[in-house]
Amino acid sequence: MPFTHLVFLFVFLPLCLAGYYGIELIGWKWKTLQTLRMKDLFLWIASLGFYACAGIRDAFFLVGYSILVYAAGRLIAARKQNPSPKFWLALSAFGVLLILFVCKYAAFVFRIFTGSSLGISIAAPLGISFITFSAVSYLTDTYRGDAAPGSFLDTALYLTFFPKVSSGPIQLWKEFQGQLNRKIPDSTQVIRSINRIIIGMAKKLILADTFGAVVADIQSSAAYGIDAPTAWGGAFLYMLQIYYDFSGYSDIAIGLSGLFGIQIKDNFHFPYCSLSISEFWRRWHISLGTWFREYVYIPLGGNRKGFFKTLRNLFVVFLLTGIWHGAGWNYLLWGCLNGVCVVAERCIRDKSWYKKTPGWIKWAAAMFIVYISWIFFRLASLSQICQYFAIMFGLADFSFIDLSWPYFFEFKILVLMAAAILGAVPCSWKPLKKLEETAENTPVLFLLQEVLLLLLGIIDVMCIVNSTYSPFLYFQY
Repeated sequence: MPFTHLVFLFVFLPLCLAGYYGIELIGWKWKTLQTLRMKDLFLWIASLGFYACAGIRDAFFLVGYSILVYAAGRLIAARKQNPSPKFWLALSAFGVLLILFVCKYAAFVFRIFTGSSLGISIAAPLGISFITFSAVSYLTDTYRGDAAPGSFLDTALYLTFFPKVSSGPIQLWKEFQGQLNRKIPDSTQVIRSINRIIIGMAKKLILADTFGAVVADIQSSAAYGIDAPTAWGGAFLYMLQIYYDFSGYSDIAIGLSGLFGIQIKDNFHFPYCSLSISEFWRRWHISLGTWFREYVYIPLGGNRKGFFKTLRNLFVVFLLTGIWHGAGWNYLLWGCLNGVCVVAERCIRDKSWYKKTPGWIKWAAAMFIVYISWIFFRLASLSQICQYFAIMFGLADFSFIDLSWPYFFEFKILVLMAAAILGAVPCSWKPLKKLEETAENTPVLFLLQEVLLLLLGIIDVMCIVNSTYSPFLYFQY
C-alpha cells in the first residue's frame, strides 16, 4: 500500500493512529495493557497488514523471517552457553544475505554464467534489501554488545515497522531499541510530523511525479530521435526527480514514525550543495552510508590499516553500494564510478592545489559527476547508456527528429524546475533555518506557516485524486 494512496491516507493511517492512541489512553486505567505492550503489538499487527497489501505470501514470509532473525539473535547473545557467538553471527548473516541473493541476484548471475534465463521466476518480497540490512544490523549489534537482542515483539516490530519497511530509511537496531519504551508524542511533535508528511507528499506528487512523466517520455522517444538539448535536459530532470522522489519518501516515513513516537534521523541533507563526491555521499541517503560504514567499512579496517587499504575499503563500499541497488551492469558501473571518484578525492584532498581550488569549481565538478552518474543509474542496459551519451554529445545519427526540446520543456516544467533547484540548493542556507525556528516561536508566523502547509496538503490530495499512481523509485530496491 503506497503512502500516496487515498486508502492509506484516509483509511489505514487514521485507523492505525486511533487504535494506537486509543490503547495508550485506555492503558492509563488498565496497567495490564501497558505491561503486555499492547500498543506495540497493535503496531506490529498493523505493519503486517500494511505489508500484506503487497501480497499475503510476503506477509507470511516476513513473519517467518522475523522468527529466524530473533532465534539467531538469541543464539548470538547466549555467550555463556554458546562458546562460538562469532560462528552464529557468520551463519545467520550468511543466511539472510543468501535470501537476498536468491530473491534479487540469482537470475542475473545465472544469466552471466550460462547465457540463458534461470527458467523460474522468483518474486522478491517488498523491500527485501532494506529488511536484510535491518536484519544484519540486529545480528551485528547484538554480537558486538551494542544492544541487547530484545524480545520477539521487539525484533518483529523493528523488522516490520510500516513507515520504513519498504524503502527505509535504514535505522540501526541499537538506535531503534532505545525507543521501545517511548512515550506518546506531544502536540508539538505531532504537528512537526504532520508538516513533514505534507512536505514529503508535495516533493513526490508535485515535483518528482511531474518530472518523472517527462523523463519517461524523453527516454521512450530517444530510440526514435531526440535532439541534444532534450537529452541534456532529460538527464537533469532525472537528477531532480530522484532527489525529490526519495527525499520525499524519507520525509513521509520520518513524519509517520514521529506520529508513533519513534524518531528516525534525517536521510538527506541538501546533497546537491556538496563540494565533492565524498561530501555528496555524506549528505545523500545518509542511513545507507551509515550502515555501510558500521558493517562494511569499519570491519574491513576503515582507515586504520594504512593508506592503500583505506582506498581499497572505500572502493569496496561503493562497489557493494552499486550492487545493492540492483542486479544489472548499470548499477555496477554506477557504483564503480562513485568509488573511483571517492578514491581519487582521498588521494588529492591534502594537496595544496586542491585546497586552493575555489569552492564553486569543486561544486561544479562534483555536480557534473553526479549528473553523469545518474544516467548510468536510470538506464537499464549498456546499449541504452551508449545511445543516450551519443545523443548528448551530437554523435547519434537520426534521419529525422520529430520532437525537440520545446515540446518536452513547456513553461510549467520550466517553472517547476526553477522551484526544484531553489529547494534543492539554497534551502540549506542558515538564514532560512533561522526563519523556520523563528516561525515556531512566533504565534502569528506559526499560524501563517500552518495555513500555508494546510493549503499544500489540500493540493497534495488533489494531485492524488487527479493523477495516475506513480510508485516511489526506491520501491524496486
